Amino acid sequence: MRRIASKLDTTSDQFARNAAHNRELAAALHARQQAARYDRPERDRERLARQGKGFVRERLDRLLDPGSPFLELSTLAACDEYEGTVPGAAVVTGIGVVGGREVLIRADDASVKGGAIYPRSVTRIVRALDIAIENRLPVIHICDSAGGFLPLQSELFADKYQGGRAFRNQCVLAKLGVPQVAVVLGHCTAGGAYVPALSDYAIIKRGTGGIFLGGPPLVKAATGEVVSHEELGGADVHTRISGTADYAADTEEEALALAAEIMGTLSPQPKTEIDRAEPEEPYYDPQELYGLIPADTKVQYDVRELIARLVDGSRFHEFQPDYGTTLVAGFARLWGYKVGILGNNGVLFNDSSLKAAHFIAHCERDRTPLLFLQNITGYMVGKQYEEQGITKDGAKMIMMVACASVPKFTVIVGGSFGAGNYGMCGRAYDGRFLFTWPNSRISVMGAEQAAGVMTELRVQQLKRKGEEPGADEIEAIRQPILDKYERESDAYFATSRLWDDGILDPVDTRNALGMAISASLNAPFEEPGHGVLRL
Repeated sequence: MRRIASKLDTTSDQFARNAAHNRELAAALHARQQAARYDRPERDRERLARQGKGFVRERLDRLLDPGSPFLELSTLAACDEYEGTVPGAAVVTGIGVVGGREVLIRADDASVKGGAIYPRSVTRIVRALDIAIENRLPVIHICDSAGGFLPLQSELFADKYQGGRAFRNQCVLAKLGVPQVAVVLGHCTAGGAYVPALSDYAIIKRGTGGIFLGGPPLVKAATGEVVSHEELGGADVHTRISGTADYAADTEEEALALAAEIMGTLSPQPKTEIDRAEPEEPYYDPQELYGLIPADTKVQYDVRELIARLVDGSRFHEFQPDYGTTLVAGFARLWGYKVGILGNNGVLFNDSSLKAAHFIAHCERDRTPLLFLQNITGYMVGKQYEEQGITKDGAKMIMMVACASVPKFTVIVGGSFGAGNYGMCGRAYDGRFLFTWPNSRISVMGAEQAAGVMTELRVQQLKRKGEEPGADEIEAIRQPILDKYERESDAYFATSRLWDDGILDPVDTRNALGMAISASLNAPFEEPGHGVLRL
């Protein structure tokens, strides 16, 4: 493959302005991540200490193989919900290495409301287990939860993707033969009791661990029986009498070490083989991404410059370089893995849509994973393009994306608007992972366009009533719409609701994708195929 010839002027004033802006965004991201991971009221830290419990981050450090990486997912879940009082949605999820195996870890954070399960906690847990299913990743559950947050029970229990889905996903993992280990370091109450019961192995700590469908207060209210936590569902009850748990541990360190030991005893499963070479660092410095990304998301830049600072050796074999030029497609290596990359260089036209569909077919044939770099306003609109079949050609692209059987990965590096989100493998298209950057924006259309359309409709309504709105009245209609779209298209609004798997500092993108690709190879690829393409 040829090395991309970068034309980025790293000495220009524009580069310096962009770099300053994006470094500021990255610093703000890291500050928010740090707060979500570690900032807790002292009373909550003291409560854990009194109970003889470790903080969830300490538990993770003890569990993970020394020196191994951890790809945390959805760190800022619920960051702008519940008045900011439920950092991380009271759960930690991510991919790490335990006992030499890649595993998905789902850990309750008892420093947040006693580990109570909020609606967004369920979203994060279900998404994590979806990832485990899609990628056949063994799961370690670190259990320590007060149970469902009852004031919001209507949002976390009954629907398809609410509480029951987590247990359904555990059953699907079992059906697929994917091992699960539960480490019960606190209470597993009500539905939470099924987490260890549905796992292949269950470890429970004496003194603080408890598994029961109804805790002592509920038992007393329902039956009049007075019983302690330990007598009702402690370690001795479940390892000596009921058989619900397999191992009792005297300390958290012992319990977590047992989990790692169990992982180490599991027979390794062969990964799906794809074309891989020796990894190589990019030729161009990834730190230059800060100066490349425009401070104004409406400014277009050459996605090849981004690719040059992401892939091995900055080498890229471009497919159809002179056709459909608003979409760049081609092959590269990322941490040695061969990938097919599609990146936006403007709006999607007929030719760029057909080029994408054609390129995805090549990747399907060669069993090459797909990486989508989204910075897209959408498909081209207008009479000329409708006559040329833009809807038909866009549908071909969407069909190929939806039906691609190879692993798909998406990074939203700029805007993600309208049907362009669909064509470039948005959340609904079953990519294995989707990440965003701090500068990213996502909505059905851009704020300016939405405000313009909705204001025009409102003005026409007023005119039909015989009113003639003035400039001030029109602005009073337009500005609230603009403000709402600006807020709701923000990267933090999206990540709070788990529309992505986390916001990345641009310079961390290469490593995150390398771990994601590696994890995806634990699952076999599906058989290729797609529906009828309207020709």
